[in-house]
Parts: sequence; C-alpha cells; structure tokens
Amino acid sequence: MKSIAKTLIALSAGTLLVSSAAYAQSMSVGRAQLMTSVPTSSRTVTDWYKQPVYDQSNAKIGQINDVLVGPDGAVNAVIVGVGGFLGAGEKDVAVNFSSVKESIKDNKSYLTMDTTKDALKSARGFTYDTDKTSWVPAKQ
Repeated sequence: MKSIAKTLIALSAGTLLVSSAAYAQSMSVGRAQLMTSVPTSSRTVTDWYKQPVYDQSNAKIGQINDVLVGPDGAVNAVIVGVGGFLGAGEKDVAVNFSSVKESIKDNKSYLTMDTTKDALKSARGFTYDTDKTSWVPAKQ
C-alpha cells in the first residue's frame, strides 16, 4: 500500500512539475517574447541619441535630441537640434530616421545627413509637450 501511495505522490508531483513548466513557458511567451540571442545587425539607441550629425562635407549640422519609436517598435524619426549655443536658441526639427546614415572614418562611426544646417534651420520646428509626452509643432 505504501508503494502505491509513493507512486501516486510521485506521479502527482511529476504532473505538477510538468504543468508548472508548461505554464511558465506559456507565460513567458504570452506576456513577453524573450530572446535567446540578439540579432547581429542590431544597434543601440546610444548609437544615435545625443550624437552629433554632420553634412556631406563633415561640418556639424546638429545633434540628435530624441529617437522616436512607433507603436510597432520600429524607429521612424529622430529629433535633430540645430543652431543655438549650449541649447539656448536651438531649434528641434523632425527628420525621417532613414535620412540619417552611419559613416565610418578612421575606424570611428559618425552620423551624416544629405542636407545643410541652413535647410534644417528653415524646417518646421517642434517642441516637446510634457503633458502629451510627445513632440508637437512649435508655435510660429
């Protein structure tokens, strides 16, 4: 009788363990898609955020002040600060993310755009609305 009881307890414990593992696996997939590796083509936001941006002649034209991510998780725009001095008088403009290119020079990575500082200065400005937690067109 003790042998049957031990077998039933062992089977119950095994079933509980398997059920728990299956439940945990479904929870980790259902609530978060965990990865076992990172795609090798991945880049970090710090490769763009607060980084200077240069024109085609290597003159600094601005700095990336924000990286905007869409609801699908794709980066779709950057906010580039242009002009001003130490942030005073700076204008923030929205630029399509695909307009910013990574360049390599002397084994250093830097960001470039096929535009000029004057073109950025004449673009529509944006301001960050803390209540809406989003960038909105600046008042003209």
